[in-house]
Amino acid sequence: MAAHGFVHDLRRLLRGRDFRRLFVTRLSSQAGDGAFQVGLASLFFFSPERAATATAAAIAFTVAVLPYTLVGPVAGVLLDLWPRRQVLLIANALRAVMASGIAALVLGGRTGLILYAAVLACMSVNRFFLAGLGAALPHVVEPDELVMANSLSPTCGTVAMMAGGGLAYLLGRAVGDGDGSDAALLVLAAAWYATSACLAARMDRLLLGPDVAASGLPPGRRRGLTRMVRTGVATTVADVAAGARHLRDRPRAAHALAAIGAHKFAFGISTIATILLCRNYFNDPADADAGLALLATVAAAVGIGIGSAAVITPMIVRRIGPQRWIVSCLALAALTESVFIVTISARLVVAAGLVLGVAGQGVKICVDVIVQQSVDDEFRGRVFSFYDVVFNAAFVIAAAVAALTLPPQGFSPAVYATITAIYAVAAIGYRRASRRATAKAAAARAQVIPLGSPVVRPEVSPEVSEDVSAEKAGTGSSGSSSG
Repeated sequence: MAAHGFVHDLRRLLRGRDFRRLFVTRLSSQAGDGAFQVGLASLFFFSPERAATATAAAIAFTVAVLPYTLVGPVAGVLLDLWPRRQVLLIANALRAVMASGIAALVLGGRTGLILYAAVLACMSVNRFFLAGLGAALPHVVEPDELVMANSLSPTCGTVAMMAGGGLAYLLGRAVGDGDGSDAALLVLAAAWYATSACLAARMDRLLLGPDVAASGLPPGRRRGLTRMVRTGVATTVADVAAGARHLRDRPRAAHALAAIGAHKFAFGISTIATILLCRNYFNDPADADAGLALLATVAAAVGIGIGSAAVITPMIVRRIGPQRWIVSCLALAALTESVFIVTISARLVVAAGLVLGVAGQGVKICVDVIVQQSVDDEFRGRVFSFYDVVFNAAFVIAAAVAALTLPPQGFSPAVYATITAIYAVAAIGYRRASRRATAKAAAARAQVIPLGSPVVRPEVSPEVSEDVSAEKAGTGSSGSSSG
């Protein structure tokens, strides 16, 4: 019955033309992300002439992730001003040009500060695209389809990224070693980005919002975009503060963001450790190809786990709700990481990648749904950008911690014990927070107005109302559960 319900919900979702167009736009772009990241990994970590250390890995990951943290607030403001379809189109067109430019830099032997700056710029543009996808999704699906949409769309996007990375890996092996191979992978990424831009152009310009709302950004602000950009940081900070206040009144969403931030921090340390293990522990550091092959296997296992999460999450959420599934996923991740406190092998690392793929994506699917259903559309772009700031700032901090704590070979039982503890504390903390929210919602429902008394509505926060609706939805179809 569960499998039949999943197939039914999936068919219903895919019948939507607008959703399909947004979906394929995502898939093409994220396939380009996969090729782009494999090109950078080969260039920075797995070139025979370059040694990989925890510090080098941390610097490279910080360069890749920092734009998501710094550009996120600005992206959020603009996503609540600009037609989001235009953001998707223009961002991918720019990335196609920029990825081609980075390929030219690599061919020219420019691998220093200029290359880092170019990668930063390209990743900064990517921030607009990914935040725009999250904010746009509720415009192309019905509210009771959000769980399925968040299971299918981001998960398949990640699988597309893995597939794009796998294709790039095979292309790199066929072309051979050296800067020419890395440049070819970046050109492949540029082709995917250009394709995504063309696919975005098929959607109506105003399809993806934002909706005009007086409580958000008034029409004068929408027309005065040039003035807003010129005012600089002060205006951006004020707008992001408005989004933060909006989120503050919705603890379900705030608790969910805290949970995924903890996951990303722990997963970030684990990711850098895995790169070092593949490069320096399980293989001869001089054999960069063997290290890259093992990392590709781990990445494939993570991709399979992510794809599995897309299938099982809607069915599990239908039974236990997204909040309990978040707790279960965090606990599963803690159990998996605890194995490496006592033993480690290449096979165990691959198996752990599979499990962590399921756990991490299960958390993300549920958090996406909770945030989408908890915030108003006129604030959704800013809140989703703040979401990404939390998500990626946690990774940047994790990179710094990894650089300070991981040995060159990547294996440290003490570090894995710390990762285990982070996941365990996150699971316990989120469980307690969600229970308090549920109790608050139950107390609000239990308020009874005596017969004959003046009708006075109790002051119930929007979040409590959402908790009540979410709890009712949790007993229905998978598409309407939000915990």
